Order: sequence, then C-alpha cells, then structure tokens
Amino acid sequence: MFFNSLHFAIFLPIVFILYWFVGGKSKINQNYILILASYYFYSCWDWRFLFLLVFSTLLDYVSAMKIEKSETTSQRKMWLWVCVTINLGFLGVFKYYNFFASSFAELVHSFGFTASPILLKLILPVGISFYTFHGLSYIIDIYYNRIKAEKNFVDYSLFVSYFPLLVAGPIERATHLLPQLKVNRKFEFQKAKEGIYQIVWGLVKKVVIADSCAIYANDIFNHYNSMNSWSLILGAVYFAFQIYGDFSGYSDIALGTSKLFGIDLLRNFNYPYFSRDIAEFWRKWHISLSSWFRDYLYIPLGGSKGNKLFQVRNTFIIFLVSGFWHGANFTYVAWGLINALYFLPLLLLNQNRKNVDDFTLGFNFDSVRTLFSILTTFSLTCIAWIFFRSKTITDAILYIKRMFENHKFNSEYFRIERYSNELLALVLVFVIIEWNNRHKLEPISGKWSWVKLSLCLAAIAALGVFSDYKEFIYFQF
Repeated sequence: MFFNSLHFAIFLPIVFILYWFVGGKSKINQNYILILASYYFYSCWDWRFLFLLVFSTLLDYVSAMKIEKSETTSQRKMWLWVCVTINLGFLGVFKYYNFFASSFAELVHSFGFTASPILLKLILPVGISFYTFHGLSYIIDIYYNRIKAEKNFVDYSLFVSYFPLLVAGPIERATHLLPQLKVNRKFEFQKAKEGIYQIVWGLVKKVVIADSCAIYANDIFNHYNSMNSWSLILGAVYFAFQIYGDFSGYSDIALGTSKLFGIDLLRNFNYPYFSRDIAEFWRKWHISLSSWFRDYLYIPLGGSKGNKLFQVRNTFIIFLVSGFWHGANFTYVAWGLINALYFLPLLLLNQNRKNVDDFTLGFNFDSVRTLFSILTTFSLTCIAWIFFRSKTITDAILYIKRMFENHKFNSEYFRIERYSNELLALVLVFVIIEWNNRHKLEPISGKWSWVKLSLCLAAIAALGVFSDYKEFIYFQF
C-alpha cells in the first residue's frame, strides 16, 4: 500500500475514525486499533512476511526481558548477541546472501577457478532494514540500562510495526516513541490540521517533484551514452531532487499521518541541499539513520576520541556501512566511500562542526561565500548520487566521464517526447519555496494557508494523474 495510492486514501480515514470514535480516549483500545491497522497495512505488500515481522518482534521482546532479568554480565551479553545475530542473520539472508554468493563466485573466477553459487529466490521483505534497526536500538538500550524492558507486548509490538514508519522510517527510538504509546491521547484539532498540511506537502514533494524528475532522470541514466554534457548534468540534478522529494516526501507523509493520531515522530530531513559542507549535509539528510549509526556504531567504536587515525577509521566504517545498508550493490558502497572522502578534509582540519549555526543571505561578501559553499556541496552531492543511481560502478564512471568530456550544452529532445525546460523551472520554483520554508515545520501553514493548500492539491491532481512513476525509492531498502 503506497502513501500516494487510492488504497491509502481510503484506509487512512477509516483508521482515523475507528481510532478516535471507537478507541475513544482509551490508549489500550487506540493501540489495539493501530496495531491491527499496521498489520493490515504491512500484509498488503505480502501477507507471508507478517510472520517475519511478528517473529522479529517476539525475539526482541523476549530478549529484552531476558537481558533485564539476567544476574550476570555474561548472561546479559549472551542474550544481546543471540538477538543481534538472529536479527542481522535474517537481514543478511534476505538482503545480502545472493550478493555475497555472486561476489565470491566472481572472485574465484578471477583466479581461474569455476564456482556455481547456490542463489536463493527470495523477495526482499519491505521495510526489513527499518524495523530491524528499530528492534536493535531497543535491545542495545536495554543492555546498557538506558531504558527498562517493555512489559506490555501490545505496546512494544506497536512500537516496531507502527504503520506510518514501518516500511521506510524514520528509524524511531524506544526512548522517544514508546512513552507516547503508553499514555492516553486526546484529539487536538491544531495538531491534526498540521498533520494534514504536512501530508499534502509530502505529496507535493513526491508526486509533483520526485515523480516528475524521475521520468527524465530514468531516461537520461538509461541512455547516458547518447546524451550530451548538459543533459547528463540535468540527469544528476533531477535524480538529486527525485530522491530528496521521494524520501523526504515519504517522511513528511509519515510524520503528518502520525500527527493525526496524536503521536510525534522524529524529524528525518532538515533542508539538506542548503548545507554548506558535507558534514552539515549528513546532519540534515536521513537524520534518523545518521544518528542511529552515530549512537550505535560510531561512538562504540570510539567516536572522535583517540588520535586522527582512529577517527578516520571510524568515519570510513560509518560511511561504508551506511552505503551497504542501502543495498547489496557495490555502487552503494562506492557512494558511501565517496562521501567519506568528502568528509575526510573536514575531519583532518577539525572543521566538521564548523557549520552548525543558522544563517541568512544578504548583500555582502559572507553571503556570496555561503552561497558558493552551498552550490559546491550540492554539486559534490550530485556526483555521489550518480554512483547511487547507476547500475554498476563502471556505468557511473562512464556517466561522469562523458559529462565532463562531451562539452555540448544545448537542450536535447528526450525519448519521452518532452522538453525539460518546464521541469527545470518547476524545480527552481520548488527550491525557492524550500528556501523560504527553512524555518517552518509546516510549510503550508501560516498566512494564506488555504490558498497554498488549494494550489498544492491542484498540482498533485494535475501531475499525479499523468505520473508514470509511483513507487517510493526507499521501499527497496
């Protein structure tokens, strides 16, 4: 069930009515309704994977209880590693087994030997990377005595399977979400209105921006050998806005949907394309994943303690693991490595925490320098995105090579039989709106909110009907 589907447009109001009018003010009834809705939501993808979701939930629930009741450190550690190993084992089998088996066969073949790997015909369970990380953060927090084990199985099950965040995040923490699930929730009209505005803006990002950019980005990347430099530059820029509009749009819809039920989720994006360096970009892009790796991998490895060599090692580990988390392909690893290389000069010069303040632009030299830094960071990000989008590393290298060597900057007529001038104008308008909305949590609210809402709905209806691209990119992760 996609957020941008008719199915969801029917599903959400039904759940909303049941939640507030049948569930009433009883958090027990509300939680039962939400968990049943969440399981239905997930079963719409493939009902068989419900068993995997329930098993993962039971594993984490029982392991947490065992860890908390263990009397010795060795027992606590044993239950921690049992839970972590099984969780990562399932993730590894479904997501990475065929990749490792094929890679091993290619390695053996390079030495002149023959290998016939046994590949598994498995469908990747949607959202497995996200709900696995939900459970792992909970278990690790229990192990380090940061929180107490949750005794109520329904509450914990809802924490893992809560449908707004189930298939593509944000990656929630038990310390943030569980307390909200354990209290009575009252309907607040203002919060519900904010939720609707955020849902609509998320749909604008997805349907109007991401899906429109996807049409051109797909055509350019699929035929990059015949494209000139200008078209290849546009392809990289269009994909940058496709993945941003797609994923941040999903996050906005998730956060807005959750507000309808009186529950706040973690913010996942903070206008990352206005970052002044790569470090700032990663503090603002997919915040829930970046902070997860920081808290549960980077800091346990030693973080920024120790000498520069250890800091560099930890940084590269984080970026490489982050790349590999996205998928079983060397292009994702290359994407992570490139971002690590971008980050390296900032780390070595102790400049990685330089741009943590807010800023405005004016008619002065500092503003020119800031604007140049933003454009440079965005350009570097687009180059890295080429590896993320390409099918192979070779394709990415050839794409970039042709982009810099072709030296033709005239507009081309694409195979989709439309010029992209209108889309380029649409993206520029979107950038201006995003810049204006940087300090607003609900972009549509404020003065003339109903006019803004009407324009957004009209744009969604106009472009959504003709959109050939419906899926969310991060569902595959």
